[in-house]
Amino acid sequence: MWGRKKAIKWICLILTGLLGLAGCGSPSSDSEGADRQKQRTELAYERSMELKYAENFKVDYYEGGYTMLTNLLDHEKFLIVPEGKEEPEGLEKDTVILKRPIQNVYLVASSVMDMFSELNGLYAISFSGQKTENWYIEKARKAMEEGKILYAGKYNKPDYERLVSENCSLAIENMMISHAPEVVEKLEEFDIPVMIERSSYESHPLGRVEWVKFFGALLGKEKEAETIFEKQEAILQSVTADAKTDKTVAFFFVTSNGMIQVRQSNDYIPKMIELAGGKYIFENLVDDKTKRSTMNMQVEQFYDGAKDADYIIYNSSIDGGVTSLEELIDKCAVLKDFKAVKEGNVWCTANNMYQQSLSIGYLMEDMHKMLMGETKDMHYMFRLK
Repeated sequence: MWGRKKAIKWICLILTGLLGLAGCGSPSSDSEGADRQKQRTELAYERSMELKYAENFKVDYYEGGYTMLTNLLDHEKFLIVPEGKEEPEGLEKDTVILKRPIQNVYLVASSVMDMFSELNGLYAISFSGQKTENWYIEKARKAMEEGKILYAGKYNKPDYERLVSENCSLAIENMMISHAPEVVEKLEEFDIPVMIERSSYESHPLGRVEWVKFFGALLGKEKEAETIFEKQEAILQSVTADAKTDKTVAFFFVTSNGMIQVRQSNDYIPKMIELAGGKYIFENLVDDKTKRSTMNMQVEQFYDGAKDADYIIYNSSIDGGVTSLEELIDKCAVLKDFKAVKEGNVWCTANNMYQQSLSIGYLMEDMHKMLMGETKDMHYMFRLK
């Protein structure tokens, strides 16, 4: 009997020991697993990109080469995953994952093509929202002629079949897409994320140019982007170093229905005129109800506000422009009574101005030369005669 009790006691001790060993091992195992999970799911912040003028985006860098692009106006987040690295877990809801190398992009925002071109990043673009003949950017036009970039439809009528069958990875749109929300929904249904370029909301002209850093970070070309930006900033500094003038300037466009489209006073064009040494003729023209940079007004209202402007500049980037003063007056007869027309101070922008988003410094330099009476070596403006 004693022997049986002793045997039972030893068995109990053995079982207790085994349970103890299991218990000792369990916390360590759980802890290591938790640590591995923590390393796998959490991004470790390193630094943020320094910006001088842009207010509507930010770029954050994390250990391991991860980059987070944030569009601050709509809080869109895009995490760029380095080649060969895993997607982290535990990210904020709706964060879009993009893997390097970035390729097969559908570019609809035409002002961004200049940035990709100057960054030597056209390899990332496979689809265009513009047809070949509509590009003023030589490298983009050539790439389409060679079949390296394919036309995939306008912003409101994309070629979904082409985009899906040829593995489009990202659509970069401009604000026009807000008029076709069903397109965004359809693209996302096909697992094509949409990035909306919002440089036009920057109040400072160089804030628009600084968006090259956003797309530089997308491609991993931050150094090239910085060099491009510094070049335009240097032009601004050379222009603003000269004395200001009291000359007033009107910047406008005649719409197809006879209205006059002007810039709101807080837009980047009036700021450019100011930096170039002049004054925008409409000092307090702001409509807080809309987020648009432009405003339409009746001809009579434009006449009352701008007839005494020292200079008028016609924006040709929308309708292809005009080639003579007579042609402009045919569009809007009241212009013949304007001070600037009588004194021969009527100017027009070149057709390619809108697509040349990285040439704002040069356009400010043109404005400055205009105000100073220098007409040689213009880049994007010419006098109408």
